[in-house]
Amino acid sequence: MLILGVRIQRPLWAPGRCCLRIRCKHSDSSYPHQAKLLQYVDEESGDFLTWLRQKAGAEVSSELSIGKSIYGRSLFACKPIQPGDCILKVPYSVQLAPDNLHPSINSVLGEDVSNVVKLALVILVHQRLGQASEWAPYISCLPHVADMHSTIFWSDEELKMIRISSLYHETLKHKAQIEKDFSSIKHVLDRFPEYFEHVTLHEFKHAYNLVESRAWVSTRGVSMIPFADFFNHDAYSETDVLSDDFKQVSEVISDENYAPGDEVLIRYGKFSNARLLLDFGFIIPCNKYDQVKVVVNAPQHDPLDALKLDLLHRHITPDLKDVNDLSSQENSFTVMEVKSSSGKGRGIPQSLRALARVLCCTSPQELQDLAMEAAQNDGRLARLPLKNRDREVEAHKSLHFKFSHMIENYNAALESLTHHGTGKHTRRMQLARDFLTGELWILKSASAWLQSYCETLKQPGSV
Repeated sequence: MLILGVRIQRPLWAPGRCCLRIRCKHSDSSYPHQAKLLQYVDEESGDFLTWLRQKAGAEVSSELSIGKSIYGRSLFACKPIQPGDCILKVPYSVQLAPDNLHPSINSVLGEDVSNVVKLALVILVHQRLGQASEWAPYISCLPHVADMHSTIFWSDEELKMIRISSLYHETLKHKAQIEKDFSSIKHVLDRFPEYFEHVTLHEFKHAYNLVESRAWVSTRGVSMIPFADFFNHDAYSETDVLSDDFKQVSEVISDENYAPGDEVLIRYGKFSNARLLLDFGFIIPCNKYDQVKVVVNAPQHDPLDALKLDLLHRHITPDLKDVNDLSSQENSFTVMEVKSSSGKGRGIPQSLRALARVLCCTSPQELQDLAMEAAQNDGRLARLPLKNRDREVEAHKSLHFKFSHMIENYNAALESLTHHGTGKHTRRMQLARDFLTGELWILKSASAWLQSYCETLKQPGSV
């Protein structure tokens, strides 16, 4: 059975699809696929490749070589590659998975311990064994924590740089989950001091993120696939990691032509910059999958509040991709770039516009009219413009005001970020600036469309 390698699914705020794969490298999809980057042979990887071939008992790839580019360790074509060529085959026998954990350790873990935690423990075991580990050549190729820029490693001061974004709260929530996972297995670490003596939360977090940023979902739970780790990310690539359970091998099939010396790229998934920064520690300028979480609070002391919430509760259908829970006082939506200010506003969720239309109603009759309209159509609420043009303008003006306020806050946050010093903090400051700039661009595109829409409605004869 041939299956698509899928990314470990951990909910963020965006509705997700099964994505390709994950890993932690500094990469940028803004450069041309065929560009020959400044590179040289990564001599440190020689022992790793020799070990991998011997352990696999076969050639893993004759089409790829390991080198270094301005983006870090990378894979390059060492011969012409055409679409459909199999460029990498890694047997299951040389992949790390939770079932590599020693049975004596696994037997004392609770049933609720996740595969990510188990695989993190596998990494910790082999890190402690050092050169005595049969996996030492691979483990030594994994990035050190100092080279990882996932926001879970950012200090409190560094995280304040992105406080304006929902990524700030998502990072805190994820850090809390890692701490909870660490506490739940602490008794196991204490029981096996030969493997885990003095393992700290910081070390566990490092191993945890190595798994989250490098593993694929597999029939073994999750698997880390040596050599495939070195692929850099391109959001426009269609290259997949495939796993064949019958042949017990994972392989990569190229989706385009590469000349010798070209860097060979793969798409990790259709991820926003928030997901990329949280899991991998990098972002993509002009990321076509980028999005912003927008929270809209229902007005307090609205005399029609109960009627509005009841109406929303009755007519929101859970299978809509852009619908969130509208039965609370705080409703969140994911907004993407609106490509044209004169278009249909694609990128602004219809459910967000529906909420604005409901919230601007001032009488029970207006709410009843919306309920009747929903019943006469597809059951979804306020999907069509309000018949009262003034009320339609008012609804969208309220959204425009919301976006304008967010834009002001983002501009202020960006102005507060000034470059100083060198090293890790400077890099993270630049990541914060680029990340916020991307979200600001989305907010500006939505604001421009809302302004254009309202102005169009005000024109005589407009529909």
